[in-house]
Amino acid sequence: MNRLGAYLTALTAVSSLIATPAAGPAFVDSIFLATHNSYSGNVDGAKGSIPYQLDHGVRFIELDVHDNDYAANHDYSIGHSSPGDLVDHAGNPSSNLLHDWLALISSWSSAHPTHAPLVVMLDLKDDLTDNANFAAGNLTALNAELQSSFGAQLLHPADYIGSPSVDSLRGRVLPLLSGDSGTRTEYKRDVGYRPAVAINSRGQIVEVHDSGAGGLWYWTGVLGSDGTVSWLRHGKYDTGISPAVALNDSGQLVEVHQSETASTLWYHVGQLGSDGEITWQASHQYDNGVTPTVAFTGSGSLVEVHRSQSSSQNWTWNGVLSSASVSWTGNAKTSSPLLTKSSASSGGRSITVYTAADGPTESQTLRYNTSSVTGGRIRYQQTAFDEFQAGDSATLQQGALFYASTATDSSFIVSARQSGHVVRGWDFDSASDATTPLANYPASNTPWASWYQSLTAGAVQ
Repeated sequence: MNRLGAYLTALTAVSSLIATPAAGPAFVDSIFLATHNSYSGNVDGAKGSIPYQLDHGVRFIELDVHDNDYAANHDYSIGHSSPGDLVDHAGNPSSNLLHDWLALISSWSSAHPTHAPLVVMLDLKDDLTDNANFAAGNLTALNAELQSSFGAQLLHPADYIGSPSVDSLRGRVLPLLSGDSGTRTEYKRDVGYRPAVAINSRGQIVEVHDSGAGGLWYWTGVLGSDGTVSWLRHGKYDTGISPAVALNDSGQLVEVHQSETASTLWYHVGQLGSDGEITWQASHQYDNGVTPTVAFTGSGSLVEVHRSQSSSQNWTWNGVLSSASVSWTGNAKTSSPLLTKSSASSGGRSITVYTAADGPTESQTLRYNTSSVTGGRIRYQQTAFDEFQAGDSATLQQGALFYASTATDSSFIVSARQSGHVVRGWDFDSASDATTPLANYPASNTPWASWYQSLTAGAVQ
């Protein structure tokens, strides 16, 4: 090789090094300033306002969240034991509404696009599983609020791949659910009995099931080109058992079910909206019997087959759908079997629903299969990460990135750090709480104390 060739080779090597800088520390190996009950500012502890905390390097914000008065406010509220409790409004929003606090954090993040990854933890102080639908503030509504507040800044769990560096996550917001364990568990999986499903040629899906305790619940979703279902809305629509559902290409649906306490058969008409929500009409009794099934035979025509409550004889009805009701005619005995209700096909698309354990989850975990997905969970979209705390179930531990305990539970913190998890220790209010390795997020009420600043001198900002 001549001198010019050697020079060009060396120059190329140097240029490559310049163009590909070191990735920097891994996220899971890094320490960040973190506050406990961040909203309480100087009312409880000495933290300052949320903007002050962020300006001075805090990269973990905790908001305690309640669903009190959600119907009136169309929003959740901030506070410790109740909305407004221990909330410091100095330099913070004047209201207790979650939207206003998330907007504050989002605005700061947008103005500081190179900030280290920012975890926004919602400590759920109330059980959200009894919020019957989106309008009542269930977890779909919480997801929607996170998405609308942070948009492209959000890092969803599915986007957390491998062991990313801190620098690769700069400017991103990682939402994290903590608090009520029942709510956190439902976020990861749903359970039910006797699931049924319908799909139309547009790929819209309606699933219905009973709770095993008298409640009737629905999920709606859309089948993607990759075979995965994006589950959009979830809610309770009635009481009863053994539901079935039919759906046409206009988004009209007819649901049938059996009474929980008697062998009476009932139906609902509904309209599926573009957002995945169902507008339900009132229920009407149409017969007596058990295990009803239903299907569209045309855009507005239906067939229903059920079993007698007193024998193995099947019976059938023909139906014509109007905007809010069905006209049933032609009731007669039939040798036809019950219609398939756990599988559905339309326009070359198909889906099957069933219940089965998924690792540590219950045997009644709601699952689905499509042409390219086997065993998917019917559950809320995973917009947020779900925290695993000391003493939680194996279901919450499965696949969890974020672990947490009181700051004094040193054995839990050390073990979780050594196993590659991102760990929070809350009420980290003494230098004696320090462990080796230190919790990634030593969440303190006094982050500006000299001992804390010294301990976290190498924290990433």
